[in-house]
Amino acid sequence: MAGQTLPVIITRAEPGTRETAARLLESGLTPIPAPALYIETNTSEEVPHHSDVSGLVFTSANGVRCYVNRTNYFETPAWCVGPATAKAARDSGFKTVHESSGNAVDLANYIANHAVPTDKPLLHVANDAAKGDLKRELEKFGFAVEFCPLYHMRQSESLPAAAIEALESDLPALVLIHSAKGAEAFAALAKNCATNQIIAVSISKQAANPLTSLDLKAVIVATAPNEDGLFGAINDAIAILSA
Repeated sequence: MAGQTLPVIITRAEPGTRETAARLLESGLTPIPAPALYIETNTSEEVPHHSDVSGLVFTSANGVRCYVNRTNYFETPAWCVGPATAKAARDSGFKTVHESSGNAVDLANYIANHAVPTDKPLLHVANDAAKGDLKRELEKFGFAVEFCPLYHMRQSESLPAAAIEALESDLPALVLIHSAKGAEAFAALAKNCATNQIIAVSISKQAANPLTSLDLKAVIVATAPNEDGLFGAINDAIAILSA
């Protein structure tokens, strides 16, 4: 099957949806934007003054975007979970950006190997549903961590018509999964759709877990939990359909 004829449903929240869609177009694929979640900022959350923290820890590009909406100070070192988050930090104007690869636990180990604890805490900026794995890991290494939930992820009311049409078609389609919460929302929104011709391409095994309620053709997991890994898994999916 030619890649450009294959619908690719993007469940990622905006503005990430547009970023992934642009990359799919560059790759000759056909994106169908269908955010299963949307961002709701937590304006009541107080942000500590930059002089009271030793560094900022970002586990998503959304965390970076929400933080920069609340400050104009970019001298604090930023510790980022992966390349997309690091790019968002650099694009936002942060002077010192440290880039890890992997998940939150990998980031904690990266910080422990490249920094030493101080009397000031690291500030973890994330959504309010963050599990706390990073905080627990960093505390094992002697770091103090303050959690700052600057946004919530809310489930969209419905999938767009183009996505439903692709799901209901007798032809194969791909659906991209960027997070477990996104997968959970997509599974809820697609529960009444026929999905047996759909291949889910997930950024990690953990992110794909909520999809077990759907009757999918296959689930392919990226070898690395980032956008590059996800696009490698897309190529694997296309190869399966072309075989």
